[in-house]
Amino acid sequence: MANPEIAKLGYVSLVTPDLEASLHFFKEVIGLEETTEIDGVHYLRAWGDFQHHTLSIEKGDSGHVKYIGWRTKNRKDVGEFRELLENDGVKVDYYAAGETPGIGEAIRFQLPSGHTFELYYDIERPAPEEHRKSVLKNQTYKVWAKGISPRRLDHVNIHTTTDAGITYEFLKELGFNMREYLRDDNGDIIAGWMSVTQLVHDVALAQKPSLPSPARIHHISYWSDDSQDILRAADILSENNIEFIGPGKHGISQALYLYVMDPGSGFRVELFTGGYLIFEPDWEPVEWTMKDRAVGNTYWGDSVQDKELNNITIEAK
Repeated sequence: MANPEIAKLGYVSLVTPDLEASLHFFKEVIGLEETTEIDGVHYLRAWGDFQHHTLSIEKGDSGHVKYIGWRTKNRKDVGEFRELLENDGVKVDYYAAGETPGIGEAIRFQLPSGHTFELYYDIERPAPEEHRKSVLKNQTYKVWAKGISPRRLDHVNIHTTTDAGITYEFLKELGFNMREYLRDDNGDIIAGWMSVTQLVHDVALAQKPSLPSPARIHHISYWSDDSQDILRAADILSENNIEFIGPGKHGISQALYLYVMDPGSGFRVELFTGGYLIFEPDWEPVEWTMKDRAVGNTYWGDSVQDKELNNITIEAK
């Protein structure tokens, strides 16, 4: 019997202490569309996202991420992952269809790093109102309707204070492939870029022993089509008097970036384009060492390592 598989990154569940500021940032500045609001939770997606939402936002006492959702390749995969995880001694919580709007039955569990993942298959694809609907049948919303207007959700970057190697192995058991990694002078892998798709990374995990809490979210990333979109994003952020890092180009992934912080929650967003895709079935992970770490992080441009936007990395709870 084939192993269960994860298809793609689905959504991120964000909590913010300033809901009004976060909604303004994500809806009007970033340009995400709101699918619906239920019981104080707002469900958003980009113009090219098809499922019900790729970001949910609700009010809480502090800025943090509750969990990161992933869609499986088949409905049966959800139950099979539950069985595999429980057989390995992992505590798994089950959620019936509809407990999260737009999402079918789901399971949630904690990684060794302390982050919570959710797996599900069934989704709703709600049609937008007529005035927001694209004339293209293969596109959800009108492009450039407002704000920066990225096309889709791309990846998440998470940090842990624990031994990252344990979580890398855990993710491999879930079907993630190591694409690029950073090895320290002791020979340990302290940062890894992993994917279940042809992307260089659907998730990146870095080991950061100095963090104030074990599990943190460094950023969520939304994808735009080309470099001109990133330059336009810089103009829009400047017009809104919002500080950002970039533009720059990563050596790892070869992608162009801007980093910006949600004023309401302290949640960092990477606006992302370029890079490369991996189609080779025998891909060998690319190794980076401490001596070439700088070019791996920033091939050229404004460096996220040198300017960390007040060094905020939002907590995962």
